[in-house]
Amino acid sequence: MSNNKGLSDKVKGAVSKAKGEVKDQVGNAKNDSRLQEEAKRDKSKGEYQERKGKLNEEK
Repeated sequence: MSNNKGLSDKVKGAVSKAKGEVKDQVGNAKNDSRLQEEAKRDKSKGEYQERKGKLNEEK
């Protein structure tokens, strides 16, 4: 069960990081600092989820 949870967290993390990267690029293009801040939060959330997933897989 923990392997599936770990994989799920890793996938969610990758999606959050990708979403953050898109927001970052759009924010840069539009010079939108609010969108860039959201991007940073999404990327951080994604990194956390990926780390959590890796730890769950190791259990």
